[in-house]
Amino acid sequence: MRRFLLVFLLFFLILSSYDSMAQYESVPDTTPDNVLLERQWSLGIMFHTNGWGLKFRRGKNIVALRQFMWELEFSTYKSPKEVRIINPYFSDSKSYIYGKLNYLFFLRGGIGQQHIMNRKPYWGGVQVSLLYYGGISLGLTKPVYLYIINTDTGEITEERYDPAIHNLDYIYGRASFLSGIIQLGFYPGVYAKGGMDFEFGVKEKAISSLEIGATLDFSPIPIPIMAYNPRQQFFLTLYVSLMFGKRYNK
Repeated sequence: MRRFLLVFLLFFLILSSYDSMAQYESVPDTTPDNVLLERQWSLGIMFHTNGWGLKFRRGKNIVALRQFMWELEFSTYKSPKEVRIINPYFSDSKSYIYGKLNYLFFLRGGIGQQHIMNRKPYWGGVQVSLLYYGGISLGLTKPVYLYIINTDTGEITEERYDPAIHNLDYIYGRASFLSGIIQLGFYPGVYAKGGMDFEFGVKEKAISSLEIGATLDFSPIPIPIMAYNPRQQFFLTLYVSLMFGKRYNK
């Protein structure tokens, strides 16, 4: 949570600085005040309490203060119980996450609405919007591979981690992330999201905003992440996103 708050503060300072500089831009926004730009798209990077992600959104105005949106999103997920360790018996061993069975990623596709609470005045400022989304969520797992030392020959082999047979004393370290890439697991589910969007800047056509909120993923099939822990079905994260894009008409 402390890391999440630090990231949020950093993004807030960046956008505040961006907004301050935008006040003195020499090229004005030529969009008339009475013209409603009906369509928009944006790209963003997201940091959340259990990882990071990327997103793309596109939408259009339903009425002046309400927008219909759809989004695509990729997100990593790290269990809060992850602990990185190293085998002390080998000076050149590689660190690995104790008990981790699978890496987990989410692909999300959904629709939603954004309700504008207040518009920016013509000289700039902050536009605040309430947002909510929902849709399909696909959990992807990739098995963890480790380097294991053979006690008989001393040979180091690359093996899929199995806590039932791999003793801690003989784990040399993590293997390549690409190992096991063809052994992906698929866990279809759903997700819901709610939050607030704070748009900065003075140009109506340009989008630069900070978004904060929460996302809940649900998988009907429990997903294995950590050994010695129950499989998970619910995944709740708090996030902060930095979004950039543009508005336009046909």
